[in-house]
Amino acid sequence: MTIFSIIGLASLISGFISGLLGIGGGIIMAPILIFLPVWVGLQPLSMKVVAGLTITQGLVACLFGAFYHKKFNFVSGRLFWHMGLPIFLLSFLGGYLSHFVSNILLLILFATLALAASFLIMIPVRGDSENPDVSTLAFKKSRAVIAAAGVGLLGGMVGQGGSFILIPLMTSYVQVPTRIAIGSNLAIVTLASAAGFLGKAMSGQIEWQFTIPILIATIPATFIGSLASKRVSFIYLKRILAVLIAIAAVRIWFSVLWP
Repeated sequence: MTIFSIIGLASLISGFISGLLGIGGGIIMAPILIFLPVWVGLQPLSMKVVAGLTITQGLVACLFGAFYHKKFNFVSGRLFWHMGLPIFLLSFLGGYLSHFVSNILLLILFATLALAASFLIMIPVRGDSENPDVSTLAFKKSRAVIAAAGVGLLGGMVGQGGSFILIPLMTSYVQVPTRIAIGSNLAIVTLASAAGFLGKAMSGQIEWQFTIPILIATIPATFIGSLASKRVSFIYLKRILAVLIAIAAVRIWFSVLWP
């Protein structure tokens, strides 16, 4: 097994998860890139390289995932603007403010929010269905802005995207149907991922030769994941999301308790 095949495998799995559940693939991509090369006897990738590859894969997966879900009419343009801009701007602010707040305290807050999100995702949404009509979507704009701003600010402070927390807040607090939350979240995260990608590209943190297997694997995997998302009941999608969010929360707690 070569490093190219490992990156391709990680991109394949992460792309499918992104298309299926509407979250960034970093929750899957990063651990594979960190541990698998060592397990198969290869030179480990540095955290700088892993971060660059993860943001690249996340951008590609979210961009194409949003495109596929848009074709299913599960992406709301109004939701995108009301949540995309706040999370984009507040992520930058959070990154700046992180210098003035204890990192351990921030991680505890973020891990607690992630754990709560795994339960919030299971709260029933009024009018939720297998085929919600995005053209008649009604939501409170103030709640959408508050949810996005909160996740963006806290996520920027701890260096986490927070997309896996945003979907539960969209369904439980903003009261957006599950399928529209999944599709719209991909569009929203594309904006944040693009900013992160540009920052790393301009500072020379992207290993461009490794982006080839990412593109080859992520695009078709995201398409297959998006098709599967449309076919799987939204109830099961919420359950899978709850499990993955809980795993992410536990992983963050581990980084707090055993840094």
